[in-house]
Amino acid sequence: MTQNIRVERRSGAALIPYIPDLARLRIEVFRDFPYLYDGDLDYEKKYLQTYIDKPDSVMVLALDGDRVVGASTALPMRDETKELQRPFTEHGYDLNEVFYCSESVLDKNYRGKGIGVRFFEEREAHAEALGGFKFITFCCVERPADHPRRPADYVPLDAFWNKRGYFKHPELRTEYLWKDLDDAEETLKPMTFWLNHAR
Repeated sequence: MTQNIRVERRSGAALIPYIPDLARLRIEVFRDFPYLYDGDLDYEKKYLQTYIDKPDSVMVLALDGDRVVGASTALPMRDETKELQRPFTEHGYDLNEVFYCSESVLDKNYRGKGIGVRFFEEREAHAEALGGFKFITFCCVERPADHPRRPADYVPLDAFWNKRGYFKHPELRTEYLWKDLDDAEETLKPMTFWLNHAR
C-alpha cells in the first residue's frame, strides 16, 4: 500500500463532508461491468444518507490526502431494506445476527494496492466491535457469461472473495431495480449473496 493513502472508519455526521465525492465515485465505478449503472447524483446522495442516519453503520474511506479515492460501506442487516432482508428471513436467519457489507468502490488508479483487503478487514472489525453477529454477507449482481458489455479481459472477484472466507449461497437471492447504460427504463437485476462466519 502506498504511504500517502489512509484507510479510516467513519460513521454518522463525520461522513457529511464526504458525501458529494462518494456519490460521484459510486457513479463512476458502477458504470463498469458487471453493474453498468446509469447513476444519478441526487439518488446517490439520498442513498448515502442511510449511513449518516443509522448509528451502527460504518463507512471505510480510502483517502489520498483529502481526496476520497475509495469507500466501503456496511451496516447490520436489521437496518437494511426489505429486498435485502427477505432471502434471510425466508431461510430462517435471525436478522440481528447478520452483518451486511453493502459495497466497495475504488478509483481504478488505486487498485492492486491492498485497499480491497483493508475494506473487508475494517468492516469485519466494525461488526466484531458491535458484537452479536454470526454471519457477514454481501451480494453481487449476476450477469450472463455472454453479456454484450462483458469485457474480454473481465475477471470475476470470486477467488478474492473465497480467499477472504466468503462463499456464494445460490439459495440467498434477491432482485434490485436500476437502469443500465443505454437502457430507457429500469429493470430488475438478480443479486446473489455471499456468506462468511463472523469472528
